[in-house]
Amino acid sequence: MGPLSVDLANAIEALVDTQILLVALDFDGTLAPLVDKPEDARPLRASAELLSELAGLETTVTALISGRDLASLRAVASPPERTLLVGSHGTERWAPESFGIDAEHIDLNVEQSAALAHATAVLERIVEGHPGCNIEYKPASVVLHVRQASAEVGSAALRLAHDKLDEASGIWALDGKAVLEATVLSGTKGEGLDWLREVVDASTVIFAGDDVTDEDAFAVLRPGDIGIKIGSGHTRAQFRLNEPGELSALLEAVLDMRSL
Repeated sequence: MGPLSVDLANAIEALVDTQILLVALDFDGTLAPLVDKPEDARPLRASAELLSELAGLETTVTALISGRDLASLRAVASPPERTLLVGSHGTERWAPESFGIDAEHIDLNVEQSAALAHATAVLERIVEGHPGCNIEYKPASVVLHVRQASAEVGSAALRLAHDKLDEASGIWALDGKAVLEATVLSGTKGEGLDWLREVVDASTVIFAGDDVTDEDAFAVLRPGDIGIKIGSGHTRAQFRLNEPGELSALLEAVLDMRSL
């Protein structure tokens, strides 16, 4: 049997008559394999080519929803021209001009800027004492990466980061796979997916993601929508694929169905 279960294949076929289909994907761990350095991530070729073909269909809309800020997402994903983008866990949003929507950019106030500076200083001190850990800087957040550290060092760094940040004012600590993100803007991928659904007037949504923060998007799916978890772990999604390499089979099935 291929990577698509019979139930998933049937669910995709059932969408053949949906008026406007939104295909939204997480990037890291979904469209692209997880890598040690965020700047080295690239989408798998087969999935990227299929996403581009889907983006060219009249009644199918494609989108990427990522924890990355939009500049980083564009740099590594090279998304199709007509693909909508949601970055920074829902707080940055962009749509092509044809949708008539102004892009939402991050503009921090004085309090938020101060909170971000505090979170940055905290995580920089932690990195200094924990070999293999490193920091990623974003417009409204700072991210502690521990994937290159030993398991013991990485766990200790994450625990210390939580201890230092959980009680800080105006900072939200978001857990992910071998990362902790300290953000000063409250947003979720679920809010981003709701925005996408409204902007494109989607009648049905397919969303695939792999990380803890993707569960917020799975949580807002409606009856008839399809949620696909990439990898192991508890999930609200109805379906599962084992790893990013299997995503191309999903996208090919959707393309075949929407090209009839």
